[in-house]
Amino acid sequence: MKTAITEMFGIAHPIIQGGMHYVGFAELASAVSNAGGLGIITGLTQRTPELLAKEIARCHDMTDKPFGVNLTFLPAFTAPPYPEYIAAIREGGIKIVETAGRSPEQYMPALKAAGIKVIHKCTSVRHSLKAEAIGCDAVSVDGFECGGHPGEDDMPNMILLPRAAEELKIPFVASGGMADARSLVAALAMGAAGINMGTRFIATKEAPVHDNVKKALVAASELDTRLVMRALRNTERVLKNKAVDRLLEIEREKGASLKIADIHDQVAGAYPKVMIDGDMDAGAWSCGMVAGLINDVPTVKELIDRIMADAERIIRDRLVGFLDGTGQAQPAKVA
Repeated sequence: MKTAITEMFGIAHPIIQGGMHYVGFAELASAVSNAGGLGIITGLTQRTPELLAKEIARCHDMTDKPFGVNLTFLPAFTAPPYPEYIAAIREGGIKIVETAGRSPEQYMPALKAAGIKVIHKCTSVRHSLKAEAIGCDAVSVDGFECGGHPGEDDMPNMILLPRAAEELKIPFVASGGMADARSLVAALAMGAAGINMGTRFIATKEAPVHDNVKKALVAASELDTRLVMRALRNTERVLKNKAVDRLLEIEREKGASLKIADIHDQVAGAYPKVMIDGDMDAGAWSCGMVAGLINDVPTVKELIDRIMADAERIIRDRLVGFLDGTGQAQPAKVA
């Protein structure tokens, strides 16, 4: 399947693995790239630029296909040394960077001077247009369904994606709620040139996380995520657990007076405890509503091959069938 995204990034399938904290290591990124998608190493999971350089080299040893690096720009009292991270990306021969968080405008000259294609994650049309205006090559449009930070507009992809298609000149991929062939075909129908999957890729054999995390995703339904930190205008979608229950209780008690310090114990340092140690109640961790569509833990190649085969079947048999009168009365079954 060829789209503007496969052509731009030199990949076989229009499927991107989004950057995820303590998940986007070389093992997962290389597996996605080897399967024809675009794997992404999560830059800031590596505590220093030097460690990121080593992780990039490790990924090069595992794949000869294109892969990228996620760089999230966060508000902080002491900002990470972003120029040094960008230098490690450049020197590692990386030509694709997924940016997220705050606008990458300050760092665009350095990225573009290195010949790097930039895809920025956005939760609204207005932010997508800003990304286009500052020179981003593509955007990843995140709907309200997504794990992590869905923005403050509560805009689901059924509205957000067609609106992005109406306004944007650069290509975009759909993110949030993406899990299978139905997601891909629907995203393409609404104007996207591919999909970005985060949570779904955690539940794969190559994802370097504790088995407890994968089991939790298979067991979860679409009703098992919660929105936290809304009062701080830093809304995050996370999987329900004991720490999240306590966090929500604190938010109810504090109301509008909530400060980040009030929920420090529920959010600080949770990722290594969850992803590496498998302590599922250690704290709040990002998870999309798409957990309700996760029923197995395949290899990355099995997952991507299944998505592409099922997408072709849905398009050729079901959708074209509606035009020639042979379309199925029931929705196409997806494995």
